Amino acid sequence: MAGRLEILPVDGLPEVRPGDRLAPLIAERADLRAGDVVVVTQKVVSKAEGRLVALDGTDGAARRRLIESESVRVLRRRGELIIGETAHGFVCANAGIDLSNVPEGTAALLPLDADRSARRIRDGLRAGTGLAVAVIVSDTFGRPWRNGVTDVAIGCAGIAAVVDLRGTRDALGRALVVTEVAVADELAAAAELVMGKAGGVPVAIVRGVDASWFREGSVRAEIVRRPGDDLFR
Repeated sequence: MAGRLEILPVDGLPEVRPGDRLAPLIAERADLRAGDVVVVTQKVVSKAEGRLVALDGTDGAARRRLIESESVRVLRRRGELIIGETAHGFVCANAGIDLSNVPEGTAALLPLDADRSARRIRDGLRAGTGLAVAVIVSDTFGRPWRNGVTDVAIGCAGIAAVVDLRGTRDALGRALVVTEVAVADELAAAAELVMGKAGGVPVAIVRGVDASWFREGSVRAEIVRRPGDDLFR
């Protein structure tokens, strides 16, 4: 498992606009090393990919229609809050639609395929720097039964989404039988500690990650639980 980790913010990124290529913007400002994990917030990925729509945030009916259009089904409603399942399989508030850190009258939608987005950034960084790095696309989610929000991975490339420890031994020598660790989520949450919610830092580097975690990964394939295995839907 990983030992000492460093978490480094990448400062100085300009305002990202539709059509911008994120890999060169990051590479110009980040002191990258081989084996780094680059965590990029969903918001800048959505901006670069043009996943922005016009929305009057004060128009409740328009907001509900947009959330419903981005949901394959609605699980719960409470006042203005809608818990929906997206086409990606994410169960989250308001289908992941966000009005923060975007121009007034605009809403940001989730990337169509955040694993693919992560691969595109990873490949661009490799082409521009010659370095083998991994990329995680992060977003802020709430959690059932727990107050507060945390960042999680919604896409990844070059890093395991889940590390399977079943069959290994704990510190007392007992075999682990159910332990699968969502390391991509843990790295996304760690990176958020230096990015913050309003600090204008949409990219961070996590350095020192266990080399055994580096492989082709997929949030959608590894982390999203299939409905048949979900006791709560």
